[in-house]
Amino acid sequence: MADSRAVRRVGVSTGIAMALREQGGRQGRTVVLLHAWGESLGSFDRMTDALPSSLHVLAVDLRGHGQSDKPLAGYDLVSVADDVLALLAEVDVASAVLVGASSGGYVAQQLAVLAPERVDGIVLAGSPTSLLGRPSFADEIDALVDPIPADWAREMVAWFALENAVPAEYVADRVLDALAIPADVWRLSLAGLTESPPPLRSGSITSPVLAIWGDRDMLISPDDQRALLAAVPGARRREYAGVGHLVLWEQPERLADDVAAFVAGLVTGTAEPESS
Repeated sequence: MADSRAVRRVGVSTGIAMALREQGGRQGRTVVLLHAWGESLGSFDRMTDALPSSLHVLAVDLRGHGQSDKPLAGYDLVSVADDVLALLAEVDVASAVLVGASSGGYVAQQLAVLAPERVDGIVLAGSPTSLLGRPSFADEIDALVDPIPADWAREMVAWFALENAVPAEYVADRVLDALAIPADVWRLSLAGLTESPPPLRSGSITSPVLAIWGDRDMLISPDDQRALLAAVPGARRREYAGVGHLVLWEQPERLADDVAAFVAGLVTGTAEPESS
């Protein structure tokens, strides 16, 4: 069984090396974890601790983040999704369930549109339907220079209000994630997310989808949530009461339970009803 805290780097066909943490044996269904913009695979640590050992879990650092390579190109949404597909091919995983946190769910949507045969199902935690447009904080990103100021990284990590207590050491690790990203990559990765065509405008998702949002999410509006559900026939919705945008941060154990139940439903061919 793989060491759940050992990170290795894998060269992939898109020309970069990607960091990967593997947990569980390969006899179980593979679950791939895709982190949010500005974070790393470490953001899933509290969730993976709560996942059943029967699952084969791959937590990935996306291009420009964590311990993956940080080139000065290739941050459009299709290229980032291609990286993940190339990584799965390199580690000999034919298909997987994708779990995407925030913009990691945007990457998951793109991957499912590009290669539906590689996606067994998707769990979206606080995921947007579209990120097109210049966000209000883009000027801050444009002004960044290396080394990234620690004060700015701490402020960035605090952008989204937390409705539930999160361990201080977990938040400190996300500050380290922010500091590990060069200024140019901050700009390129934001442009890649906000200038790429939204995946659901260019194709459809045919695999089962569970979309989870906090009922106090101040980033993903109810209209955006409804748009995602309307674009994915059969998608199921779950709402976490008293939770903000950062579902993964605030409710990692509950998210782990829902991921495990979703995967179990794929195996048995059953679907859980919507609930809050």
